[in-house]
Amino acid sequence: MFFRRRKLQALEERGPLKVMFVITSMPVGGAETLLVNLVRRMDRTRFEPELCCLKEFGPLGEVLAREIPAFQKLIRNKYDIGVIGRLARLMRKRRIDAVVTVGTGGDKMFWGRLAALQVGLPVILSALHSTGLPDHVEFPNRLLAPITDGFIGCAKPHGEYLATNEGCPRHKVFVIPNGVDVGRFRPCEPDAVLARSIGVTLGAPTATIVAALRPEKNHELFLAAAARVRQQLPDAQFLVIGDGPRRGELEQRSAELGIRDAVRFLGTRSDVPQLLGLTDVLVLNSHMEANPVSILEGLACGKPVVSTRVGSIGETVLEGVNGFLVDPGSTDQLASRIHLLLADQDRARQMGSEGRRIVEAGWSLERMVDGYQNLIENIYRKKSDRRLAAGGQGANEVVASQDSTWAMTNQAEPVEIG
Repeated sequence: MFFRRRKLQALEERGPLKVMFVITSMPVGGAETLLVNLVRRMDRTRFEPELCCLKEFGPLGEVLAREIPAFQKLIRNKYDIGVIGRLARLMRKRRIDAVVTVGTGGDKMFWGRLAALQVGLPVILSALHSTGLPDHVEFPNRLLAPITDGFIGCAKPHGEYLATNEGCPRHKVFVIPNGVDVGRFRPCEPDAVLARSIGVTLGAPTATIVAALRPEKNHELFLAAAARVRQQLPDAQFLVIGDGPRRGELEQRSAELGIRDAVRFLGTRSDVPQLLGLTDVLVLNSHMEANPVSILEGLACGKPVVSTRVGSIGETVLEGVNGFLVDPGSTDQLASRIHLLLADQDRARQMGSEGRRIVEAGWSLERMVDGYQNLIENIYRKKSDRRLAAGGQGANEVVASQDSTWAMTNQAEPVEIG
């Protein structure tokens, strides 16, 4: 099989780069929320973003489909190799310049990069948002490292993990820290009307978890810690923001622990900043994480965080400064730290203020968007400059897929992001 590579114009002599983000689907989740924010903030004088969901759009995909060109249902099943042709035709028709696959491993990472190679796109990137099982870079996806210009990690420890454990060549790993909209997520006064609408007591000590109801988020640990806290603070209440197929069993578990009246399962919400205004401490006790958006949102809202010590969370939650880190699976440690902050409101507020300052300084949405934009442009510029310097190879040049020399020769040199 042979692949064509197109003639490239100098970046300064052409219009905006057309960037297609390829993802399986877009349910409500951290990586999907980041993608929505990234697309909305991209400079339209430099980029024209598009969305491709291999399966259905999902709730957040439907949101973006009203704002940018978007496509769905390109894959019929897990083994549908015809998807490469459909993707390639779509990329060619839309005159895409750069592809960014979103998510760790899976079909979007595999078929998205192969289709981009077939069309001869100058920029092929994979943004990986998770660390450890159940998400990982499978062997077939590792084989495509030579055709990939960069693997994007969301924090320095995450980037190191990708290079050490996920088969991503170290010289192709770039770190672009996740970012949060500090204008939308900011400290706000508790809303009495909102409190009544969800059945909570305004001013009562409140701990909140914001996470999809998936096994790796370990909501059972949150509920077990809540039961311990209630023994010392009988008026404490707990909010669970997020939804998923496990909701029924988790509601049953809260009843078994005797705290059903103290826990509010709120499902997916669009008013998370206002709900965080009702809380005193944000909790995240996952088995595995990379750089979770919910923690950044909580800190931006001026809330201290109690989290398990996993993934890159230690980059944002600084022990005793803006929150506490506990051992994964430890009910005693989690309950102790939650109780400490709920019982000491002054300390909680002080740590929350420090959290807001830290997010504003290093984890803003603007910094994340700049990272993606600069990386895409730098790779395109280096490839176009090399081809122009070599005599401007024409669009009819072909490169054999069996030979990785072209991909390796034309890869972007590592750049400093953030």
